[in-house]
Amino acid sequence: MNDGPAVTYEAPQTIKRMLFTTWALLDALTPDLRAQAHIPDMADPRRLDWDFIPKPDRTGVPLKKMDHHQRVLAHSLLRSGLSLRGYSQVLSVMATENILRELEVVERGFGVIAGEFRDPENYSFTFFGRPAFEDTWGWRVIGHHLSLSFTIVAQRHLTVTPFAMGAMPIPAGVLDPLGESEQRAFEILDSLVGDLRERAVIHDVAPADFVTRQVPRVGAEEWPDPVDLGIVGYTTTDDDRERLRFVRAAPSGVSGADLDGRQLAAARELLLHFIETGPEEITRQYREQVLAGDPGDLHFAWAGGTAQNTAHYYRISASGLLVEADNAVAAGQHMHTVWRDLNQDLGHDLLLDHYRRHGPHGEHLRRRLVSHRPTEDAPLCTDAWYAPEVYMKPHRP
Repeated sequence: MNDGPAVTYEAPQTIKRMLFTTWALLDALTPDLRAQAHIPDMADPRRLDWDFIPKPDRTGVPLKKMDHHQRVLAHSLLRSGLSLRGYSQVLSVMATENILRELEVVERGFGVIAGEFRDPENYSFTFFGRPAFEDTWGWRVIGHHLSLSFTIVAQRHLTVTPFAMGAMPIPAGVLDPLGESEQRAFEILDSLVGDLRERAVIHDVAPADFVTRQVPRVGAEEWPDPVDLGIVGYTTTDDDRERLRFVRAAPSGVSGADLDGRQLAAARELLLHFIETGPEEITRQYREQVLAGDPGDLHFAWAGGTAQNTAHYYRISASGLLVEADNAVAAGQHMHTVWRDLNQDLGHDLLLDHYRRHGPHGEHLRRRLVSHRPTEDAPLCTDAWYAPEVYMKPHRP
């Protein structure tokens, strides 16, 4: 059981920068592009679709439709949600589309089509809700091998997951956005011997993609799909899927309580390597929680090949967090990674609590707009000038 300090998700400086930069970007867009970028309803189901495969009906405005000033603002917003290392990794993921395009011209005979299909500026920005003081809203950047989702609750809390990055090929010349995490994972696996290694390697077949797939919130138990969407030639059986499943209450793999000090530290640092792609104001809180957590709360699991350039997969779970890295298709040359907060993906628990207590907006916003005593027989608002049973209308989360 984790006994580390609780993550508060409070990030006032990061949220302020996000809000002001969002205002600037939305104001700079033409009316048509602004309408394309902004989805006013936080309950819109498109907010929950964070899948980063190529899609013809992607929401938002891609970088390629923005002028220079708009792209500068978009990148400033992107940087606000990332550490410097995380921002450089994201730029590398985008730039790798150039390499993939040139490879596919030769390998798949795409010709000029590849120029449209693999585009380093085909990454779309979407805004959900009402970006304003004390309001609840979110924004997302998504495209091939990149999906970043940020949820802001009442200008106080910020969540940054699911946070997914992919890479192909590995490496792409000097571009290698996921190379360091891959190397660290193999070093942990290679340090395990005997019974520890047997417990860590949960299966000799890797899943085709994430075991938790792209669900908006991880359930009590998740099984991987037998195939990866759009990828032919790599399939798994129902028996494979059962052995690879992720059970939140009882994760498979080797427990951190059974690792020596160096192995435990390496596993924790690999988990934090993914987490610390996010903004420092949030990731500092995660670091404190992970390092102070019960070692028995950490689990490291591996599946598939145990050598480089083979189909393989690993995951680490600890402190309510989950990292998955799948490198199964293309013989270990096509990596998908994601890190998730199992309770706060897309702001889940924070949003439910906020709506329950305050409705869609902050209590300060509401009491600025209502009378302390709207009628003679109405109760006087003396409790923080707010009486939800009088003023709050039902709101669907």
